[in-house]
Amino acid sequence: MLKSILVSRLGKWVGYPDLAEVSARLDNLLDVHLIDTLNWEKYSYRPDVKFRIAYSEKEIFIKYYIAEDYVKAEKTEINQMVCEDSCVEFFVSPADDGIYYNFEFNSIGTCLLGSGTSREDSKLANRQIVERVRRLSSLDSRAFGEERGIREWTLTVAIPVELFFRHKIKNLEGLTFRANLYKCGDKLSVPHYLTWNEVGTCEPDYHQPEYFGELMFV
Repeated sequence: MLKSILVSRLGKWVGYPDLAEVSARLDNLLDVHLIDTLNWEKYSYRPDVKFRIAYSEKEIFIKYYIAEDYVKAEKTEINQMVCEDSCVEFFVSPADDGIYYNFEFNSIGTCLLGSGTSREDSKLANRQIVERVRRLSSLDSRAFGEERGIREWTLTVAIPVELFFRHKIKNLEGLTFRANLYKCGDKLSVPHYLTWNEVGTCEPDYHQPEYFGELMFV
């Protein structure tokens, strides 16, 4: 059964609020959601992953909370393969047209953004678009190789609605998006693949919009 979330408005900001303030306010939300579904038996390692989500007039806010045994952040350039590092992801479809956007972040906030209707036709967004995603990591922004031992970190992201560049969205209130959220680490010593909503494929594959749940902006 696909999950759903009622996404509340955070504050009454008209413009773009300070991201540190957004991050602190997200900590106070009652609703916390788990990215804890193991879909593929051969990848049994399960880090502790949670998130909170809210929105404003201009942005969607997500804060990820992670505790894991292997942490890495080697990618520092936009649209590099951040899924090979310690990575969290937000795949989202704003309409019933089959088009989705995949926002992917490593633990220092390096971002990849693609859009398409499947893995095969997904194309990367240009740098000027991706740069508009605001990111705040508790691990700062400097690259580092794999570290072992339990490490906790958070990542707060603010995604402007204008970044859904294949759609025209003026106001989130009252809309329902379909989405899934993920945690992965393709090139860690112990790779892992966790999802918010269950994914029913034989091998790890996050480009599966049929398994997206619902985000209802209230």
